[in-house]
Amino acid sequence: MKKNKLILFTATLLLSSVGFISTALADVTLKHGYIDKPPSRAFLCSSKGQNLNKNCGPVQYEPQSVEGLKGFPKDGPKDGEIASGGNAAFSALNEQSADRWHKVAMKSGENTFKWTLTAKHSTASWKFFITKPEWDVNKPLTRADFDLTPFCQQDDNGKIPTETVELNCNIPERSGYQVILGVWNIADTKNAFYQVIDAEFKE
Repeated sequence: MKKNKLILFTATLLLSSVGFISTALADVTLKHGYIDKPPSRAFLCSSKGQNLNKNCGPVQYEPQSVEGLKGFPKDGPKDGEIASGGNAAFSALNEQSADRWHKVAMKSGENTFKWTLTAKHSTASWKFFITKPEWDVNKPLTRADFDLTPFCQQDDNGKIPTETVELNCNIPERSGYQVILGVWNIADTKNAFYQVIDAEFKE
């Protein structure tokens, strides 16, 4: 009888552990997001973005997972790895040339950016940066390429966002090919999510 009780207890404990681990893993893996308006580089790698960007590697299956250390521009991913968030799995995103990526037509002035979140997550802030007018389009992105003062920022102070988050931003005057970097800073972890947008500004 004691042996049967021991087996039953062990089985119950194992099932509880599996349930806890599954919940924990789901909690970790679902807390992601991407920019789909205007569509980001990672989003355009995916089937939802019609695979307009080619040869992207694994990010085509999970554009929501471009996650790295937060604190940009002081901290965060190192130069040359900004587009991938410093995540080696998504290093293809760091490739950079004048014609490597599909470009989205944009205009300076008032624009709306929409993040789609695959799960809600306590949020510190949303920030947007843009490349300088004369940045080098044929080299991987560095901090020197960006105006390091965000042109748009919203502080959420730990608030849990909805599944979609729209931010109205005033983009400074630009022309030609520019890159916009969106950063979603998480409040209760050391990480952030990074999305770059390849934008073509018309005169």
